[in-house]
Amino acid sequence: MKSIINSIAALLIIIIFLEKAYAQQTPVFSSYNYNTVLINPAHAGYYSDIDIAMTTNGYFNSFDGSPKNVDFSINKSAWSDRLGLAAGISRDEIGVTNTTNFFTSYSYKIYYGSNYKAGEKRSANSKMISFGVTAGAMLYNENLTELGLEFDPEFQENIHTFTPTVGVGFLYNYNKFYLGLSAPNVLNEAWNSKNNTNLKNVYYSYLGYRFFTSSREDLLLNPSVLVKYMEGSPFQADFNLLANYKNKFEFGGGYRTSNTINALAGFHVSDNFRVICTYNKSFDNVVIPDTFGLVLNYRMGKGFE
Repeated sequence: MKSIINSIAALLIIIIFLEKAYAQQTPVFSSYNYNTVLINPAHAGYYSDIDIAMTTNGYFNSFDGSPKNVDFSINKSAWSDRLGLAAGISRDEIGVTNTTNFFTSYSYKIYYGSNYKAGEKRSANSKMISFGVTAGAMLYNENLTELGLEFDPEFQENIHTFTPTVGVGFLYNYNKFYLGLSAPNVLNEAWNSKNNTNLKNVYYSYLGYRFFTSSREDLLLNPSVLVKYMEGSPFQADFNLLANYKNKFEFGGGYRTSNTINALAGFHVSDNFRVICTYNKSFDNVVIPDTFGLVLNYRMGKGFE
């Protein structure tokens, strides 16, 4: 009886969210601020020291078939402060559908301004233009036979596809302001006819501004906006505000135009390691429960100084 209920629940989720399952080939996170290279290869090598980040969402839910994702990346400068390398893996699950992406990214940066000197220590306020490319592969699986729907011929065969991925990105950083544009996978539509999948290209644009609330520089605020567009779907925008108190505590929240709110809070365990808890609630998709997530971020060298 329990297996029948689980199968019906998983099928319900697939029917209701099928379009979104296809759209989440490059997922949008409430915590994208901590793992930006996942959506923009121009962010590779953004930090002087090696940065390692893992983000998860939905794994604390008890509802079978509800959306889950886990993402891991490592990001560093390479050979010079103008070159950046990054690599990572991301996995999304919804119902009996799962997508796994592997990627490597490369970026080249141009620094400008009278204050820049070759070899100097960079900061988040550097005046910089960065161009990035990314390449990898996507594994897409629909394990339809797990539903046990023997009466429907459409669910008698699993779907497994392998798709190469290539993407591009751009990042502009001027003092406290930053702007990013990216297309993480520009080959989706070209490969649709070869693997019988209905995957669309996704485009991102984001901007933000960092500033301290006082001369003592105790509280850093970072309002930001992330816009996602996919052909055949409406624009989706995230409006977020992140606050950092003396590199000890971080907290924030935001709103997504799909009528979803998110919140996060965490602390710095040390100068190099921070832990952030995230929460997302959708007001439209009542079938999907509230989701909780976790961000683990380690930066070598001087850490988050």
